[in-house]
Amino acid sequence: MVMMMKSALVVTTFALNVGLLLLSKHSEANLHNNYARRERYRAVDNLNEAFGSTELSETTKKKLMAGESLNREERKEIQSVEHNVYLVKRATGQDEVSNTAAAAALRNYKLRYKKRKGFWSKREVSLSDILFPGVAPESYYLDENVFLTADLVSSRRSPIPYKYYDLPFCPQPVQIDHRNFLTRNRADLNLGSRLQGHDPKVAPFMKFHVKNDTGCTPICSVSLSGKTMHWLRRLIELSYRVHLTLDQLPVLMRSKEYNYAVRGYPIGFQAPPSFEALVSGQFYLFNHLKFVITYHEDPSLFEGVRITGFDVHPMSVQHELTADGSTVTEQTQLSTCSREPVENNPGNYLPLRTRGGLPLPVVYSYEVQWVSSELAWADRWDVYLLGAPDDDRHYFSIVNSLMIVLFLTGAISTIVIRTLRQDIAVCDEMESLDDSAEVSGWKLVHGDVFRPTTTAPIVLSVLAGTGCQVGSAFAMTILAAMAKLLNPVKKGHTLTAVIILYVLCGSVAGCVSSRIYKFTDGKAWKLTVIMTAVGLPGVLLSIFMVLNVLLSSASAATAASFLTIFCLFLLWVCVSAPLVLVGAYIGLKQEKIECPVKTNEIARVVPSLPMYAEPRFTGFMGGLLLFGCICIELDMIMSALWLHQIYFVMEFLLASLLILTVACAQVSVVSTYLHLCAENHRWWWLSFWNCASAGIYLFLYALWFLATRLEMVGFLPVIVYLTYMGMISMCFGIYCGAVGFLSSFWFVQTFYTAVNASLRTK
Repeated sequence: MVMMMKSALVVTTFALNVGLLLLSKHSEANLHNNYARRERYRAVDNLNEAFGSTELSETTKKKLMAGESLNREERKEIQSVEHNVYLVKRATGQDEVSNTAAAAALRNYKLRYKKRKGFWSKREVSLSDILFPGVAPESYYLDENVFLTADLVSSRRSPIPYKYYDLPFCPQPVQIDHRNFLTRNRADLNLGSRLQGHDPKVAPFMKFHVKNDTGCTPICSVSLSGKTMHWLRRLIELSYRVHLTLDQLPVLMRSKEYNYAVRGYPIGFQAPPSFEALVSGQFYLFNHLKFVITYHEDPSLFEGVRITGFDVHPMSVQHELTADGSTVTEQTQLSTCSREPVENNPGNYLPLRTRGGLPLPVVYSYEVQWVSSELAWADRWDVYLLGAPDDDRHYFSIVNSLMIVLFLTGAISTIVIRTLRQDIAVCDEMESLDDSAEVSGWKLVHGDVFRPTTTAPIVLSVLAGTGCQVGSAFAMTILAAMAKLLNPVKKGHTLTAVIILYVLCGSVAGCVSSRIYKFTDGKAWKLTVIMTAVGLPGVLLSIFMVLNVLLSSASAATAASFLTIFCLFLLWVCVSAPLVLVGAYIGLKQEKIECPVKTNEIARVVPSLPMYAEPRFTGFMGGLLLFGCICIELDMIMSALWLHQIYFVMEFLLASLLILTVACAQVSVVSTYLHLCAENHRWWWLSFWNCASAGIYLFLYALWFLATRLEMVGFLPVIVYLTYMGMISMCFGIYCGAVGFLSSFWFVQTFYTAVNASLRTK
């Protein structure tokens, strides 16, 4: 005891000293500076070491030249040299985003793990094979006119996108070869794409002729009113970006100096205080676009050229209007846009401000430059995935989930192998002695454990069936993506698959809910079937309708049309509901699930529960364990949903789903056993709640993600985000709760069947 007190005193003294040190601003600055200095020294040492070891040994070189197999040390040597070469190239100023051979080599090294395909034997493939399996390259010929598609104007700071032609840009061209446009640019519009607001149209940039550079070409003139300019300034504040597509490639803004590449281009910019050439805080509009198209041609392999890059450099230019005030077209000659490249002159930027209360005339223009490149068509998607999370995070997520599952497996093994066998043996001895011996725990509730819940048995049956339907649809969607039936880049295809598969899995919900309700000896089976068919789809569709009204009032691109809503209604009424009826018919025709023990006529009173068996505690711990299984993978999924990243590792997603399902079953079994040991036979709703509480953790994580990772501004964007995350959290919680309830149902029936069989043999 004295030693413990001394140890506690030492720890307390140390904690006080550390606290005083952290409270001192001067000491904190010194610690930070020392840490930063050590990091700089370590980086310099690593770089010096890299400069000194960028060559392979002669033995390794000879084996590589001869094609011989390498041992482990030689493979490590190659990996070390590759890493050192990468560090040296980056330290000497080589970028990763341009279409040069050196930049492509750096990208290939950085994305080397993402370019491996296969489960057991990994083989290196291109990202085009992973993202677009089976898609053949498109070849274009000299002077052929290619078309750009304009899709959405979106922002990371707001989930409310707008259509391109809803903004005060040039109108859509009407005199085009629509047949050629549809052939070259297949929009693949589907239900999911329309729900996400995608509706690609031909862009107003018409002079895109293969390998023919085009100087400054005016398109049109638009007058901006004060209200329109206020809206544009608001969009610029929220960092809205315009997204164009050429040959399925999204337009990029990239900089070799700063080594960055980002999809889309901003509408304009606000002058920073540090830039003295412009008025601080003034908004400027990007009305001139300089397109740079890189292409690859190899007459020995294919005819024509293949597009390997699509870049844009937006500029703000205050064009001079025509003297006669005529309409500006592509044939109009302007002094500031005379078929020559436009220079970036800060003194000639176009500010978004009124002049004497009159509308602001804006002339939109563009220029095109074609650049030859050695970059292969198969590697053109590499630059788009530079910012994607590394595969190491996925592996860490799986290991983290497996550790939780192994912990729960150990707990269940202890219950099954040690505790249950010991309890059954003691029960057998007491039965052999006399019937008056005192028993406790799960042995006391054997006559009430199969008593159906009196609290909303219809709702519990409906939730169990709906959870199975949600899980089946999600699992089948992942399998379809793994089978390359879905394109991970086109998220509308995935959303369409989720909706269609959910509708087709209606028979699963009907069968499960009807069988559970039949076990409760309920008579309102018609109401159960109707609620199964109407419950979750009706709630989600009602929420979506209210949200759609708000989106329509904001003129958002994601506001669904009447035709889209009518299609959803038809899928629900004409496909999902009949399949639920078919499943319910099958479930009701099957034999009732038998109880291994007889249920008492009078229910046993539940005593006061210990802390570990309190519903609030078990729900808190159960949801926390389940959320811990997916928290790391969830971060990458949320980034793909709300930060416009690409998520394509469906193998990890399937593994996470399987681990989550196993963890739900294990958490439910352990918590149900604790309730039975506490003589609580009302486990039906508790088994559902202990796992469904994970949906609450998911929604709390969504709030944290909103506060720390997103920069949403405004009431409506936050409402849209919270609404969608609330719907996702609801479906997630229903699935976890259904797995938990069905697992506990199986555990209780199996356990008491084994106990009853053991007693019969005595």
